[in-house]
Amino acid sequence: MQKIMTHLWFDDQAEEAARFYTSIFGDSRIVEVTDYGRTAPGTAVTILAVTFELAGQRYIALNAGPAFTFNEAVSLYVDCADQEEVDYYWSRLLEGGGEAVQCGWLKDRYGLSWQVVPRTLTDLMADPDPERAGRAFEAMMGMVKLDAAELQAAADGTA
Repeated sequence: MQKIMTHLWFDDQAEEAARFYTSIFGDSRIVEVTDYGRTAPGTAVTILAVTFELAGQRYIALNAGPAFTFNEAVSLYVDCADQEEVDYYWSRLLEGGGEAVQCGWLKDRYGLSWQVVPRTLTDLMADPDPERAGRAFEAMMGMVKLDAAELQAAADGTA
């Protein structure tokens, strides 16, 4: 078993969210669904928690009521090999009422924040030339969904 897992608190959509996420990412599956054995007090929910894997990484989704909600202090980072992956994950994670934010960030329909980032940006930010890295950073700051070609052009000074 994985030693450390991310634990996500949902109001009453843990199973729905886990099924949504596993439909998006390859090498993903529902591992276990734990129910209360009855309806949880004050709700129509019978599912307590869902353990699931996204791209081989395990998570636990808990139905625990509305006491807490997600915020931007924690996000899931999706490393994308190319623009095609950025476009795919961006559109899928926004399905059903998500919200595009800024600089490659979005909130899905459950309020969970994601960063969908082309590897191009990661490489450009590590460029030994601080001017190239700075131009890429400035270009990123003006984007909502990240565009790898535009980031590269900005770094190259051709944008």
